[in-house]
Parts: sequence; structure tokens; C-alpha cells
Amino acid sequence: MFLSVSFIGRAEPAPAPCPLPLLSSAVRAGFPSPADDHLDNDLDLHRHVVRRPAATYFVRAEGDSMTGDGIHHGDLLVVDRSLEALPGRVIVIAVDGDLTVKRLERVGQRAYLRASNPAYRPIPLEGRESHVWGVVTHVLHSLPGAMPL
Repeated sequence: MFLSVSFIGRAEPAPAPCPLPLLSSAVRAGFPSPADDHLDNDLDLHRHVVRRPAATYFVRAEGDSMTGDGIHHGDLLVVDRSLEALPGRVIVIAVDGDLTVKRLERVGQRAYLRASNPAYRPIPLEGRESHVWGVVTHVLHSLPGAMPL
């Protein structure tokens, strides 16, 4: 399946911040310890993942072509339009009118879009109409069995 994106909306600052507790220590994936003793500051996730609110929007990923980069079907992507689409970055781009998310690569003077799932071939951009919509800065996804985002 070709990975595409569904536009969700701009990352406007929240009308009322909703800070959540942030633990001051790391969480081990082994024997549990009482975490309430380590509550430190509050964390506003929006403030953490959105650096430039006027240039940032959210999209939902569809498909499996970017699983090697940790982008799965249904994930929420944070996209910053103010960042330059440089080779090596994961970008949201319209190619011949279809939105997709891929890693931008250059081979010599030619630009390609590369999926991180080896089942998909690189997409040459030469001779195609393309428009970059922004650079993916964060990926948010739910764990299996958890409530979806």
C-alpha cells in the first residue's frame, strides 16, 4: 500500500494549555518503581512538538510504505512548512496532485522519494509536478491495544 496522508488541520495554539505531569526520571522497562515521588514539572505536549504554530499542521498517515521510519498506518504526523526539504528529511509532498510522505533523496542532480519499506521502489521526481507541503518533525502513534489517537 502506498503511504498517503489525510490533512487534519493547522497546529493553532491551544486556547487553554493542558499541561500534564512530567516525571523527572527515566522510566525503566523492567521492574516498576513508585513514580509519584518523581513528579517534576508539567509538560504541554503541543508546546513540545510544535515549534512554529503558524507553519505547523497535523496529518494522518495511511499505508505501510514508511514503517522503517516508525510511521505506521493511522499515525499522526506533525509537519512544519517553515523547514527546508533537504535530502535525508522525511517530507509531505504532492506528486502529480497526490499527497504522500517519503524521504527525500538526491542522486547526482536527480531528486527521488524513497519509502522506508523495501517493498516500494524509489519515485523519481524528474518530469513530475511536485509541491513540498513540509517536513515531518514528529510521529505520534498508539501502541497495539491502546486507545487510538
